[in-house]
Amino acid sequence: MRWVRTEVNLDNHVRVPKLDPCMESPDKFVEDYASNLSTTTISKSMPLWDVHLLNVQTSEAQSTCIIRVHHSLGDGISLMSLLLSCTRKASDAEALPSIPTIKRGNPSNNSGGFWQFLLKLWCLALLYWNTIVDIVMSLGTIFFLEDTKTPLKATLPLGTPRKRFVHKTISLDDVKLVKNAMGTTINDVMVAITQAGLSSYLNRKFGDNKKDNQGAEGNASNNLPNNIRLRGALFVNLRSSAGIQAFDDMTRRDSKGRWGNHIGFVLFPFTMAIRDDLLDHVREAKITGDRKKATFEAKFNYCMARFFPKWFTKLMSSFASRTTLCFSNIPGPAEEISYFGHPVSFIALGVYGQPYALVIHVVSYEKKMKIILSADENVISDPHQLCDDLQNSLELMKNAVIARKRADPQLYKHH
Repeated sequence: MRWVRTEVNLDNHVRVPKLDPCMESPDKFVEDYASNLSTTTISKSMPLWDVHLLNVQTSEAQSTCIIRVHHSLGDGISLMSLLLSCTRKASDAEALPSIPTIKRGNPSNNSGGFWQFLLKLWCLALLYWNTIVDIVMSLGTIFFLEDTKTPLKATLPLGTPRKRFVHKTISLDDVKLVKNAMGTTINDVMVAITQAGLSSYLNRKFGDNKKDNQGAEGNASNNLPNNIRLRGALFVNLRSSAGIQAFDDMTRRDSKGRWGNHIGFVLFPFTMAIRDDLLDHVREAKITGDRKKATFEAKFNYCMARFFPKWFTKLMSSFASRTTLCFSNIPGPAEEISYFGHPVSFIALGVYGQPYALVIHVVSYEKKMKIILSADENVISDPHQLCDDLQNSLELMKNAVIARKRADPQLYKHH
């Protein structure tokens, strides 16, 4: 397969179905429409994208634009950059949206003497040791190490079934409140919310199974089996410049934030447990996140996918069959934007075609954070409930932070 130059016929790419404006449930219609798209593919005889304009009012927007793009064209960072280049500030119809700047932490260039040298040497040794351990764990997962069977895990044979796309909006300010109080990153908090929400969801599911099998409610507080192994592929942006970049910058040959697919993944363990203090999930997510930052695992997986694509694809099928989910966090615009004069209410990303029963995307937009689930309907029959559990986890964490601040104002200071 190779790219060839071609002409674009918009009639092949833009779909505007005639809809009944008085339909009974517009939200359900849009959700079903997106779900039905997951059962179809884009013809490789034309550029691999299409646009669907659904002119029906939902609870969140006056209309919905679904842009479907094949992943071979670019990763989430690339596509977000392209989207922003097509939009303008809602406050200024002639101005491009501001690109939020995210700086990666770089080690100090100062020598710092002998002890500083020993510290750097230790960090380097730890980096290579973590990489070796992580690669061995990935290989073990490919060949035999499997996650615990739960109501979230797909079973063999893995296919590409219809996906149900559901999303929930949470407050970015609430996420930052927890982040600042705990001294972590936004990604740590979102991983913690996911961890807590999945724990709550599975606890309910296992509790329902106990009722069915024993005819009694049993332990109402904790129904989770001990030592659940639940891991996910957590995707990492490998560009030297963090965050989204201006589209013109990404398409330059000397760009540090190059266009295309420049992502790797790490095998991330999610702790399934019912905590008395939900902020323990944030602490655990930070520890695991810091550990995963000190490894070349993501770069190793990226190189394998780039230089040995066929072999890597076969191995990834085994990997996906033995893990549970995918997780991705993509930064969006920090201000309200408009698309050809239409104010944008929300941005939601989703994927299909992967053999996972659950893929979780997190996208920020202005003061909102959108959680999007791509769920296999044959495995997860109630993805809306799972979304509610994730939202409720943030609410409980926020309340815990507020309560502790009131009890001891000096304990959690703003960072």
